[in-house]
Amino acid sequence: MNWNNILTIYLKELKDSLRDRRTLISMIVVPTVVMPLLMFGVGKVMSKIIKEAQEEASSVVILGGADSPGVVAALKAEKKFRIVAPAGDYRTLISDKKIRAAVEIQEGFEASLKDGGGKTVTIYHYEGELKSGIGAGELEKFFRNLREKTVGARLVAHGLPEDIVRPFEMKRQNVAPPEKVGGNIIGGIIPYIIIILCFTGAMYPAMDLTAGEKERGTMETLLCSPVSRINIVLGKFLMVLTASITTMLLTLVSTGVATTLGISMFGVSASAGTKATAAGVIPLIAPEGLIGVFAMVAPIAVFFAALLLAISLFAKSYKEAQSYVSPLIIVVIMPAVLGMLPGIELSSRTALVPILSLSLVCKEMLSGVWHWNYIALIFGSSCLYAIIALGFAVRMFNREDVMFRA
Repeated sequence: MNWNNILTIYLKELKDSLRDRRTLISMIVVPTVVMPLLMFGVGKVMSKIIKEAQEEASSVVILGGADSPGVVAALKAEKKFRIVAPAGDYRTLISDKKIRAAVEIQEGFEASLKDGGGKTVTIYHYEGELKSGIGAGELEKFFRNLREKTVGARLVAHGLPEDIVRPFEMKRQNVAPPEKVGGNIIGGIIPYIIIILCFTGAMYPAMDLTAGEKERGTMETLLCSPVSRINIVLGKFLMVLTASITTMLLTLVSTGVATTLGISMFGVSASAGTKATAAGVIPLIAPEGLIGVFAMVAPIAVFFAALLLAISLFAKSYKEAQSYVSPLIIVVIMPAVLGMLPGIELSSRTALVPILSLSLVCKEMLSGVWHWNYIALIFGSSCLYAIIALGFAVRMFNREDVMFRA
């Protein structure tokens, strides 16, 4: 290996990539502009939709209740409800989102509040639908308050204190430090985002430096230069790796800056594990955990860069390379998604699964938990995968049937 030649190839590819519009968009524009706007735009829209749904009066149909005029009147007087006269099957109306919920008041319900009898109130709603869930929740709150008032009135009528039904109070108190709380909340999301960014950041440069050069007819010119192929492939590999890491860092930095600006604009009040703002809740994470995540992701970035370079080399054109590389996104996403699921914990078995193990160990590090035995095992195996992938890329560059595939 000649590092002067490798550096020359690397700088040449870097200059060409910075002239390529697709590479600039994927490596700079998307991370610095599109991703923060997308994250905050989607968050703002979702926050607005939820807020409007909560403020809007829930359309509710009352079933029965003819002999419970007091309860029906209380429901109609509640500003959070808009009582709708039944017009057809209430189940269909809820399923078609024409009303949010329906409440069935059993016959003799109001009388049972005074005399006892244990009547039932049934609330019908659309499971999983936001507005229906809000309406059902408000109905539950209304009847829960009614039940507490009824119990209190009965106790007073019998000359008993109201707190007889509450002999003690319960409260929760968090004992975990803020970093562990924040890491547990978003610890699975950050590694997922970083892994995807490393892959997508390397994808387009890898295709352009291999299949793209074949399509433009410049690959033959490069191979005719007095530089060994291992130097050529390492120069190209360093360019792809640079694009991968740059994409990841720019996205995280731009998102972090945008988040900081949002905090300063909306004001901050700290709580256990989170920072509450007018825009929402921002979890806290351990800063040393982020450094650990970058260290663990480094060999995976090398693995992605080398693998994408080798696979793209098989293609005769940029379009063909896209058809080879694009399906690999699913292969990368699935293990990363599994790392966010509840119940999937870091163990001796999961530590041997590529990408999944990285997602799990990074989640632990962001929570301030350092399993050094698993960290060493995962980092070592990731380095091994990276070396194998890089060796595979060098081997493909030395195969004439691959380089000049017709």
